[in-house]
Amino acid sequence: MALTDEQKQRAVEVMKEYLDAPPAEDRSQSVEQNAELDKKRVEVIDSILKPLLNGYLAGEVPLEEFKSKIDSTNKRHECWGFRGTKGQMFFNMVFNVADEKGELDQELKAAITVPANEQVASSRIKTFASYVNRLRSQWLEAGGTGYKSPKLPSIPFFISYFWQIQERDLWPVYYTSAVNTLADLNIWKPSGDRAADYTSFKQVHEELAALFSEATGRPFSLYDVEHVFWCKGGLTDSGASSTGTSQEGTSGVIGTDRELPESYVPPIIAVLPRLAKNDEALAEAAHRSGTKIENAFEKYTHAAFTILGYETRLLGQGAGRVPDGVAIADQGNYALLWDAKVRAGGYSLGTDDRTIREYINKQYRELRRRSLLKMYYVIVSSSFAEDFDDAISMLQMETEISEVCLIEAEALVAMVDAKIRAPLETTLGPDGLQRIFNLGGVITAETVREYLS
Repeated sequence: MALTDEQKQRAVEVMKEYLDAPPAEDRSQSVEQNAELDKKRVEVIDSILKPLLNGYLAGEVPLEEFKSKIDSTNKRHECWGFRGTKGQMFFNMVFNVADEKGELDQELKAAITVPANEQVASSRIKTFASYVNRLRSQWLEAGGTGYKSPKLPSIPFFISYFWQIQERDLWPVYYTSAVNTLADLNIWKPSGDRAADYTSFKQVHEELAALFSEATGRPFSLYDVEHVFWCKGGLTDSGASSTGTSQEGTSGVIGTDRELPESYVPPIIAVLPRLAKNDEALAEAAHRSGTKIENAFEKYTHAAFTILGYETRLLGQGAGRVPDGVAIADQGNYALLWDAKVRAGGYSLGTDDRTIREYINKQYRELRRRSLLKMYYVIVSSSFAEDFDDAISMLQMETEISEVCLIEAEALVAMVDAKIRAPLETTLGPDGLQRIFNLGGVITAETVREYLS
């Protein structure tokens, strides 16, 4: 595929934005940090992943051991985002629904062996997709649930991860974030044919690597191209404009008359990070509207959980010692008790732990009638002080809460972005958002993109 002059210009602008971004930016890693990440990737590939993969393909490592070691390696070395729904979770689902493990072993080896060319790559994606679709159909016909069955859109990411391990200079990983950002920028769009889309995605990455190398006079690898659009995706998730600066209004982050908005996120959600930080302009806008910024943050957080698909209810404003809201997921059979905290300098969990225990226990008694299996306590704020471990442990010991989740406002925006882009894939159950809540602790936008990639 050949990019137009306009697409090339747009891509170079995004690349320069990435190179010029200050290291202190919270929403993306710096060029220097990414260089260290790539160095670590190569070390993990050469010392662990490639020997493991070669051993499996040669029949020296059994399938179940291979799956387990891939999982443990990615938990120790978080370099690819393979722990998400399209990586290890997809692997687990395929393994769990396949009755004939010998057939799975053969199909998997055929799929993840590095292809000789793009034609072979396309054929392998199609063949493995056909196999997975048969497994999925058999599982559902036997009465299995949809959220426990492997999803076909996961296949390009899953397979290309293993191809890149074998030849990292030839085969880019098919990250959802990169696909979305390229489409948002009108540089490249998927057609819906997974096999053809991957080979086209590969060609675009090769063309961009050459374009960026020429524009800067320095070599750009596939890793470097990946970082450019990961960074841009992080900025877009938060509602930034194409220049990296927000377009401010009293209703939040919006587009301008001169350019189309890039983000899928509605302004009422995109503005959450600024509300969480107690932005002065928004505090003044709230005052002019006859409300407080804290109330607006609660209202918009409630809107975010509603858009995600939860059965939601606001509880907090003027209601005494209760959380701000509750969000119930029948799919997954769990509830979120959530509080929205406006803090310019980040929230410290230990300041409200007694009050939190009281209303968790009160709400648990009320929610128990719904026969929910799990209940999570969620705080949404700008960021979190690093003094939460003891407070979380005490809450889990003294209440019936399953996990305590400290969600940065930008992470909630990223969840909504993922839901709007792919509503059928971004479920509320254990194959989607619940998997993120099960992590507990601090949840960032990067965590969301990793687990939903």
